[in-house]
Amino acid sequence: MRSVVQNDKNRASFRARSRKLTLGCGAAALASAALLSGCAGPGAARTAPAPGEPAQALGPEARQAAEHTRLVAAARRWGLAQVPLTPPRPPATKPRITARDGFEVDHQEDWNLPPVFTTIPTRQKIVFLTIDDGAEKDPRFLAMMRELKIPYTAFLSNYLVKDDYGYFRKMRDYGNTLNNHTLHHPYLPGLSYEEQKTEICGMQDIMRKQFGKAPTVFRPPYGNYNQDTLVAAKSCGIRYAPIWNEEVYVDHWEYREDDQKLRRGDIVLTHFRGRDEWDGTMVDDMRRFLDKVTREGYAVARLEDYL
Repeated sequence: MRSVVQNDKNRASFRARSRKLTLGCGAAALASAALLSGCAGPGAARTAPAPGEPAQALGPEARQAAEHTRLVAAARRWGLAQVPLTPPRPPATKPRITARDGFEVDHQEDWNLPPVFTTIPTRQKIVFLTIDDGAEKDPRFLAMMRELKIPYTAFLSNYLVKDDYGYFRKMRDYGNTLNNHTLHHPYLPGLSYEEQKTEICGMQDIMRKQFGKAPTVFRPPYGNYNQDTLVAAKSCGIRYAPIWNEEVYVDHWEYREDDQKLRRGDIVLTHFRGRDEWDGTMVDDMRRFLDKVTREGYAVARLEDYL
């Protein structure tokens, strides 16, 4: 049976570059064309009444200005070079997702197996952030992403998350999606069909019990799979099997495409990692990710809004 295997690149750590990035109200890079400036001036909308004045509800423009001011402060607090761009509204009609060319298995279409893909078809300048496994549980990461309103999808392996399901419940409660990454993160093509099914369906049961529902999205560990993987995943209720087109580390990026460029709709991978394995934290990793995508004009959208 043909297996689809991703390149297993060296995961050695690199020293993170230290950067001091200053954000100010006068820096043009902080304001995107779609947002009102948060810089207060004479006649600018106030977010709270002056002492002695009656409280009044803010109008749409004032709310937008107040939110931009808040995001400017959050970007400064987390050391970003720019305020992250706001993604467009999710499409009313979802794009048709098919397996990437060369990533199909036998009977992919006629058995209606979950497609493996690296990019969402879209004309919007957006990318999707996905984070794998669950080893590092950094509360500062949760705070950073919540304050900046950056959506992401977590693919969880039970052997790494079982010591603190509460951390991931909080992540879910903040509006992020939790998906299946197997019980023990094995090399699935090396297992029998029944063993693969146990890994995937077993994690579905954990997800249902611990987080309230079983997901319909699954990522095979290492991006490696065969026909049995997708047949087993479908039997467990899985509809999609996204992998990735780029991977971001705390100090560098890696690309699937030869031109080493982001593309519209690309799925970006990173991992729940900290100083034990990287020369930096998840906050450092997210700073690198957000600075690059924002600088290149991309917003971060929610993957499940397009599935």
